[in-house]
Amino acid sequence: MSSSISRKKTHVLREQLGPRRPRFTDTQRRRLAAKAKTLGRRILREMATIVTPDTLLAWHRTLIAKKYDGSGRRGPGRPPVTAAIRALIVQMALANRGWGYTRIQGALANLRHEVSRDTIATILREHGLDSAPER
Repeated sequence: MSSSISRKKTHVLREQLGPRRPRFTDTQRRRLAAKAKTLGRRILREMATIVTPDTLLAWHRTLIAKKYDGSGRRGPGRPPVTAAIRALIVQMALANRGWGYTRIQGALANLRHEVSRDTIATILREHGLDSAPER
Protein backbone atom coordinates (compact mmCIF):
# COMPACT_ATOMS: atom_id res chain seq x y z
CA MET A 1 0.00 0.00 0.00
CA SER A 2 2.78 2.46 0.84
CA SER A 3 4.30 1.76 -2.55
CA SER A 4 1.11 2.89 -4.31
CA ILE A 5 0.97 6.05 -2.16
CA SER A 6 4.59 6.74 -2.98
CA ARG A 7 3.83 6.31 -6.68
CA LYS A 8 0.94 8.78 -6.45
CA LYS A 9 3.06 11.38 -4.64
CA THR A 10 5.82 10.99 -7.19
CA HIS A 11 3.32 11.33 -10.04
CA VAL A 12 1.86 14.54 -8.55
CA LEU A 13 5.35 15.98 -8.08
CA ARG A 14 6.28 15.15 -11.67
CA GLU A 15 3.10 16.88 -12.90
CA GLN A 16 4.01 20.01 -10.94
CA LEU A 17 7.56 20.08 -12.27
CA GLY A 18 6.60 19.46 -15.87
CA PRO A 19 9.57 18.73 -18.14
CA ARG A 20 12.07 20.30 -15.71
CA ARG A 21 14.35 18.17 -13.58
CA PRO A 22 13.96 18.46 -9.81
CA ARG A 23 16.71 20.49 -8.11
CA PHE A 24 17.89 19.47 -4.66
CA THR A 25 20.02 21.23 -2.10
CA ASP A 26 22.99 19.39 -0.58
CA THR A 27 21.02 18.84 2.62
CA GLN A 28 18.13 17.29 0.71
CA ARG A 29 20.51 15.06 -1.26
CA ARG A 30 22.17 13.98 1.96
CA ARG A 31 18.83 13.07 3.52
CA LEU A 32 17.60 11.19 0.44
CA ALA A 33 20.90 9.34 0.03
CA ALA A 34 20.97 8.20 3.65
CA LYS A 35 17.42 6.83 3.42
CA ALA A 36 18.15 5.22 0.05
CA LYS A 37 21.22 3.42 1.36
CA THR A 38 19.24 1.85 4.22
CA LEU A 39 16.56 0.63 1.78
CA GLY A 40 18.95 -0.87 -0.74
CA ARG A 41 18.97 -1.01 -4.53
CA ARG A 42 16.36 -3.80 -4.92
CA ILE A 43 13.68 -2.02 -2.91
CA LEU A 44 14.48 1.31 -4.58
CA ARG A 45 13.87 -0.28 -8.01
CA GLU A 46 10.42 -1.42 -6.87
CA MET A 47 9.51 2.03 -5.56
CA ALA A 48 8.68 5.01 -7.69
CA THR A 49 11.36 7.56 -6.93
CA ILE A 50 12.01 11.09 -8.13
CA VAL A 51 15.54 10.13 -9.17
CA THR A 52 16.97 6.76 -10.17
CA PRO A 53 18.30 4.34 -7.55
CA ASP A 54 21.75 4.62 -9.14
CA THR A 55 21.71 8.39 -8.62
CA LEU A 56 20.69 8.06 -5.00
CA LEU A 57 23.41 5.52 -4.28
CA ALA A 58 25.98 7.64 -6.15
CA TRP A 59 25.06 10.56 -3.90
CA HIS A 60 25.63 8.30 -0.91
CA ARG A 61 29.08 7.25 -2.18
CA THR A 62 29.98 10.91 -2.64
CA LEU A 63 28.87 11.72 0.89
CA ILE A 64 30.94 8.86 2.31
CA ALA A 65 33.96 10.03 0.31
CA LYS A 66 33.56 13.56 1.71
CA LYS A 67 33.25 12.21 5.24
CA TYR A 68 36.64 10.49 5.08
CA ASP A 69 38.39 13.14 2.99
CA GLY A 70 41.08 14.71 5.15
CA SER A 71 42.28 17.25 2.62
CA GLY A 72 40.64 20.12 4.49
CA ARG A 73 42.79 19.44 7.53
CA ARG A 74 45.99 19.01 5.54
CA GLY A 75 48.23 21.78 4.38
CA PRO A 76 50.97 21.79 1.82
CA GLY A 77 54.42 20.51 2.77
CA ARG A 78 55.80 18.83 5.82
CA PRO A 79 54.66 19.78 9.30
CA PRO A 80 56.97 22.37 10.90
CA VAL A 81 59.49 21.48 13.60
CA THR A 82 58.15 22.50 17.01
CA ALA A 83 59.70 25.40 18.90
CA ALA A 84 60.88 23.04 21.67
CA ILE A 85 62.85 20.89 19.22
CA ARG A 86 64.27 24.00 17.54
CA ALA A 87 65.48 25.25 20.94
CA LEU A 88 66.96 21.83 21.66
CA ILE A 89 68.89 21.86 18.37
CA VAL A 90 70.32 25.31 19.07
CA GLN A 91 71.18 24.31 22.65
CA MET A 92 72.99 21.15 21.45
CA ALA A 93 74.92 23.13 18.83
CA LEU A 94 76.04 25.76 21.35
CA ALA A 95 76.92 23.27 24.10
CA ASN A 96 78.83 20.96 21.76
CA ARG A 97 80.69 23.15 19.30
CA GLY A 98 82.41 20.20 17.64
CA TRP A 99 79.17 18.44 16.74
CA GLY A 100 78.10 18.61 13.10
CA TYR A 101 74.61 18.32 11.71
CA THR A 102 74.75 14.53 11.54
CA ARG A 103 75.89 14.19 15.17
CA ILE A 104 73.07 16.47 16.33
CA GLN A 105 70.69 14.41 14.22
CA GLY A 106 71.89 11.24 15.96
CA ALA A 107 71.50 12.79 19.41
CA LEU A 108 67.95 13.83 18.53
CA ALA A 109 67.22 10.32 17.27
CA ASN A 110 68.32 8.97 20.66
CA LEU A 111 65.67 11.24 22.17
CA ARG A 112 63.12 9.87 19.64
CA HIS A 113 62.94 13.03 17.51
CA GLU A 114 63.25 12.48 13.77
CA VAL A 115 64.68 15.62 12.18
CA SER A 116 66.56 15.63 8.90
CA ARG A 117 70.13 16.83 8.60
CA ASP A 118 69.09 19.61 6.22
CA THR A 119 66.42 20.82 8.64
CA ILE A 120 69.03 21.03 11.39
CA ALA A 121 71.31 23.00 9.08
CA THR A 122 68.45 25.38 8.20
CA ILE A 123 67.53 25.94 11.86
CA LEU A 124 71.14 26.68 12.83
CA ARG A 125 71.55 29.03 9.88
CA GLU A 126 68.38 30.90 10.96
CA HIS A 127 69.95 31.38 14.40
CA GLY A 128 73.20 32.66 12.91
CA LEU A 129 75.26 29.54 13.73
CA ASP A 130 77.71 28.19 11.22
CA SER A 131 78.63 24.55 10.56
CA ALA A 132 80.74 22.68 13.19
CA PRO A 133 84.30 23.72 12.25
CA GLU A 134 83.44 27.43 12.12
CA ARG A 135 81.32 27.44 15.26
